[in-house]
Amino acid sequence: MPIKGRPLLEIWLDHLSEAGIGPFLINTHYRSEQVNQFVRKSRYRNKVTLVYESELLGTAGTLRANKEFFDGGDGMLIHTDNYCLLNINEFIDAHINRCQDCLMTMMAFKTDEPNSCGIMVTDENGVVIGFHEKVSDPPGNLANAAVYILSSEMISELPEGRDFSTEIIPSYLNRIQSYRTDELMIDIGTPEKYRKACSLAK
Repeated sequence: MPIKGRPLLEIWLDHLSEAGIGPFLINTHYRSEQVNQFVRKSRYRNKVTLVYESELLGTAGTLRANKEFFDGGDGMLIHTDNYCLLNINEFIDAHINRCQDCLMTMMAFKTDEPNSCGIMVTDENGVVIGFHEKVSDPPGNLANAAVYILSSEMISELPEGRDFSTEIIPSYLNRIQSYRTDELMIDIGTPEKYRKACSLAK
């Protein structure tokens, strides 16, 4: 999807590359040929591994199926249907300096629509102690941005489950560091939010 004439996937790849992140693995399914064409024509074609799933494995299933891609190191998991202006280097610093027992760092933002998001509850150190995925009366408005940095230990031990938000996050409560961004963060999953992202994009 274009944001002011630029594919959102390209914006993410540019943003990550500027922070020194790469190479990239992109999971495809819906409109996979469009993604393939974009990658083939882009300057990132030699840095991207495309993985097509005829039947979706789920956000957690894809991670387990591609553990070798991370080559024993930490890695990022990103839902790229979000338009986000986060400071990636600050996010990485937060992960490096996370609390000792935390195996991953989850980006958070304040939302005006908490019942449409995964809402986290954190302690005084920013460790996630509760998580509520799209419930009618969530306890707060600190939302999951669906952008994560996973430690090598977590990647290697990832438990069974298809959906990262509903099946993996709950099993890691008290072992997740949160990082809050105050930058623009919009899920473009509805026409209204897509138009908002286009109007506010830099």
